[in-house]
Amino acid sequence: MKIKKIVAIFSVLLVLALSIYGYMLYRKIFSANTKFSESEMFVYIPTDANYETVEKIVAPYIENMDNFRMVAEKKSYITNVKPGKFLLKKGMNNNDIINSLRISLPVKLAFNNQERLEDFAGRIGSQIEADSTSLMKAFTDKTFLEENGFTEENVLSMFIPNSYEFFWNTSAEKFRDRMAKEYRGFWNDERKAKAEALNMTPLEVSALASIVHKETVKTDERPRVAGVYLNRLKSGIKLQADPTVIYAVKKEANDFGRVIKRVLNKDLETVSPYNTYQNFGLPPGPIAMPDVSAIDAVLNPEKHNYIYFCASVTNFGYHEFAVTPAQHEVNRQKYIAWVNKQGIKR
Repeated sequence: MKIKKIVAIFSVLLVLALSIYGYMLYRKIFSANTKFSESEMFVYIPTDANYETVEKIVAPYIENMDNFRMVAEKKSYITNVKPGKFLLKKGMNNNDIINSLRISLPVKLAFNNQERLEDFAGRIGSQIEADSTSLMKAFTDKTFLEENGFTEENVLSMFIPNSYEFFWNTSAEKFRDRMAKEYRGFWNDERKAKAEALNMTPLEVSALASIVHKETVKTDERPRVAGVYLNRLKSGIKLQADPTVIYAVKKEANDFGRVIKRVLNKDLETVSPYNTYQNFGLPPGPIAMPDVSAIDAVLNPEKHNYIYFCASVTNFGYHEFAVTPAQHEVNRQKYIAWVNKQGIKR
């Protein structure tokens, strides 16, 4: 009887001990273990990171790292770390945190109107793991440029402004290659046929579209502006586009942060292949990243006889168009008078 009682007592104590252990284990796994006040927090795990690196990254957001480590071990996360962008929500338990660290979230990228490849690389480098240096190296790789028909001067044309999804840990080369694929998809048979009808290549269309983009922010006016420049090209006269002069001045000074609202006569003398007051035809590449509306404006230009245009002083944001030099001079003098009245010197 005494043996039976001892066994019974031992059994009860064992069950009690197991229950306590199970409860403690349950608490370690399923109790809230975050310490940030925001409703959610994103963490970024770099490529080739090990578990020790992960601990350093998540430590500011985890209340009890010992419990976190225990669950990470039990769920084999320690030997299966994944790079990427991950979401942590306030009040998550360790089980949820580990599960979340296994689901890399996409990053949404949107870009437009970048003036230089360096600016674009910097913008993208602030949103994915690849930094601006590695991106620039990938963008200007000679083998890639030759194989895809680009040069360093016109490769900016490859990046079609839009919204895209990438995983945060996308490499510079994979980002570049995806953009090349998007470029080829954008230039479908219909767009290429329209470019050919204008006796232009897609790269030439992009170069002209960048000028149209800079000339007017009004998308409904872009086909008319495109028509003016196409008329000039057909007539064999210089484009004489002020945005190309501004670009040439900035490039010569290596100061693209400079704001130039007024083009001066001395600016027109700037020696640069981008200065269309000095050179016939198109510049060697885009002076900015044209958006889709500007590209399609060149491909679908308004048909007219206008050769000249000048900013309107009565319909701000738009332009006054003219067929003859005399008509244009009237519009130009109105604009000069308005600029002088505003005190705009540069």
